[in-house]
Amino acid sequence: MRPSHSRVTQPTAAERVLSILTAAHSMTVVSDGHDPVEVHRLDGTAAIGHIHLHEPSEGGTTRPGERVPVRLEFTDIAPTPVRDRMRARVTVTGLLSAPYTTDATESTCMEFGQAVFEDHRGRAFVTLDALQETDPDPIATSEAAMLTHLVDDHGELVPLLLRLVQPQPEKGVTRILPLAMDRYGVTLRLEYPGTHRDVRLPFPKPVVRLDQAGPQIHALLSAARRASHRNQLLT
Repeated sequence: MRPSHSRVTQPTAAERVLSILTAAHSMTVVSDGHDPVEVHRLDGTAAIGHIHLHEPSEGGTTRPGERVPVRLEFTDIAPTPVRDRMRARVTVTGLLSAPYTTDATESTCMEFGQAVFEDHRGRAFVTLDALQETDPDPIATSEAAMLTHLVDDHGELVPLLLRLVQPQPEKGVTRILPLAMDRYGVTLRLEYPGTHRDVRLPFPKPVVRLDQAGPQIHALLSAARRASHRNQLLT
């Protein structure tokens, strides 16, 4: 858990990893000596539901020589039609007692090695302890639907949020779209001819339950309407 004395405005690498594992619709399983296996969300279960992560000391029923090194690969794609939609990659490595198969009727146990989170800011390594100590983001599995609803049904409101960006972005913005949303706020992508920039707008309060997300978005829009300066950044 994070300390309560400081205001948190964006998720940690562990929170990002946990959100991606929770909301992923698919993953690629790569085992030594075997072709990559694409696992899709065909049964209503998130892809990570097919794999159970545990410490090597927990239930290691096979001898070390019998374990199969495995790599789980996840790609986090923006649900909105932004330029360059890939937001992040997550790679989880570990050991299986046997080669992975999609025919398994129960979750496959995987001895956790490490998780690597990569985005445009760089790379971070995340331990199993950090994942287990992190609370799931209540927005994670609903983020895509909420962002597409905002774009499809209320797209005219998105440019208003530029009034909250400090310092004000450069002029010449050709398009503004929401890129991501989590319990701490919304990330906008500002697209310029040939390039883009991402800006972060923290919620007034972090979201604890999913039903608090809508009011927090409305709070940002209300604050934008009250902003004194006019938005003249669009070409």
